[in-house]
Amino acid sequence: MHELSICQALVDQLRDLAARESAHRITRVLLRVGPMSGVVPELLVHAFPIAAAETVADGAAIAIEDAPVRVRCRTCGAETDAEPGSLVCGDCGDFRTDLLTGDELLLVSVELERGP
Repeated sequence: MHELSICQALVDQLRDLAARESAHRITRVLLRVGPMSGVVPELLVHAFPIAAAETVADGAAIAIEDAPVRVRCRTCGAETDAEPGSLVCGDCGDFRTDLLTGDELLLVSVELERGP
């Protein structure tokens, strides 16, 4: 389960952010995960509390928003939604496309508490 190592790296990033912002606690984390990222969102949700234990992020809520799969067609130039298993242009049906979104794993926002 590589999601645990991803969460451990995330907690390291959160620890650095908390130190930089003089925060004593992280309360909420929002991630954006694309279906082609190679990450299973449900496993991230389960692994995060393990990685966050006894850190500034201990007890923080984690939320995950889905990222859409979008492609740009090399033939007609259209930007359209696509399915992970079928990256064809939604306008002309051509298979020669470039992936714009859908493979990301992004830290979108963090809520934190600063000390007095």
